[in-house]
Amino acid sequence: MIKVFYLLCFLLSSVSYGEELTFEEKQEEVLNYSNIKSILKNDGLSEHRSKKKKMVKEMQSVRQDVKVSRYNYPSENDFWRFATELWLVKNVQKLRCDFPKPKYGIVIAFKQLLEKFSFYNVKFKILIVNTPNISHYGLPLGKNEFLFVLSLPFIRSLDLTKVDISLLLLEDFLRLKKEYFKSNLKLDLSFLGKNFYGKKLDNKILTKTLGKYDEFFFDKGFSFQQQFEVTKEISSLLKSEPVLWGTYFKLYKNIDRFIKTDILYRNYLKIYPSPEMQIQWLSPKKEVI
Repeated sequence: MIKVFYLLCFLLSSVSYGEELTFEEKQEEVLNYSNIKSILKNDGLSEHRSKKKKMVKEMQSVRQDVKVSRYNYPSENDFWRFATELWLVKNVQKLRCDFPKPKYGIVIAFKQLLEKFSFYNVKFKILIVNTPNISHYGLPLGKNEFLFVLSLPFIRSLDLTKVDISLLLLEDFLRLKKEYFKSNLKLDLSFLGKNFYGKKLDNKILTKTLGKYDEFFFDKGFSFQQQFEVTKEISSLLKSEPVLWGTYFKLYKNIDRFIKTDILYRNYLKIYPSPEMQIQWLSPKKEVI
């Protein structure tokens, strides 16, 4: 046994190991077992060598799996979070979100409104921006997690209360739940969850996604049918709360008057078509006698 130990020490002392290899792999690479086969057999180390060789193969297999996994495309939830956060960073100058913000109490008010209608365990963040380029938007972050963007000039120009704002956010929440935003972007997401090891990463995917975000929030928006469905659903929810329903109805009368007179929000109708039509959809039908 002692002579085997000295033989191994002699062989190992003359080797410089690669940084990425494990100790077992280095031994397997360096030692020429065929030269000491008889010694190993006599000392009962052949079985030990066989086990170590198997261990090295397993290590190499695990290393390869880890290497390949680094080339996985993200899951759908991770993709939407990354795309939304990257879009916000890309538009930080346009959105102007870096300014001192007082505590408006909107988060608590909106959370209470959601729970009033049995929407529990909803994760959300609210970002207040200091620009009239937008009014209010809902963006996807992950599974049952959302980001809401609110324009401070829009809130102040309409003198919106916490209840008014919460009702607008409830609208945006229902749009996200119906996945109108995702479907309107019309992105091919078949690549999500797949692996591109050995292939070139398609950088156009991200550029196209951010372009679709821009197009949607600054030009395209929701369809009349989508607006109708959301208005009817929120009206149905609020009918059990007459005071809230009345607040919602008055809110849209104010929005309708406001966007007709303030040119800063002339793009509002592109994103949320016709508050005037929403008022008609909300109004009770007149019976013809």
